[in-house]
Amino acid sequence: MNRRPLQRRDWLRWACTVGTAAAGWPHAAAQSADPPPERRAWPARTPTPALDLPGLRVADARGQVLLLNFWASWCEPCRTEMPSLELLAERSAPDGLQVVAINYRETDAALRRYVESTALGLPVVRDADGAAAKSFGVRIFPTSVLIGRDGRVAFSVVGACDWNAEPARGWVAALLALRR
Repeated sequence: MNRRPLQRRDWLRWACTVGTAAAGWPHAAAQSADPPPERRAWPARTPTPALDLPGLRVADARGQVLLLNFWASWCEPCRTEMPSLELLAERSAPDGLQVVAINYRETDAALRRYVESTALGLPVVRDADGAAAKSFGVRIFPTSVLIGRDGRVAFSVVGACDWNAEPARGWVAALLALRR
């Protein structure tokens, strides 16, 4: 192999390439990270869907703020979000917040294995056929639906969220501050 010695221009080209890549690196890293959660308003005049799953009826939670988290154990962002949901539930229960994890279309055995392996402390209900997720318009996991004390959906949050940091903490605090 016949190589010519590196010239000054070769070193400058290399330095410019590395410098450009390094300058763009934080931007590239930000693009590869999970996108921030998206808060979506519930459409006006759209009633809260009836939800009657084993262990959960929305009508029974009237007077409390209810956070329904639609998730699946195969969803990495869902698993990442769970500890912050548990902490939120623990801290905000005295203020009237109830957090329920609604598992999307997994078998009882898969759900049991996940709950046992993670020692998940949230109440978990199973949406065996996906009808509950469909009725709330859930197409992306995780999606959380927040229902006010009046029993009406206030908004949904699409994507994984740190529920103990802003802006999520403010979203929940605003709902908890509203009385019937």
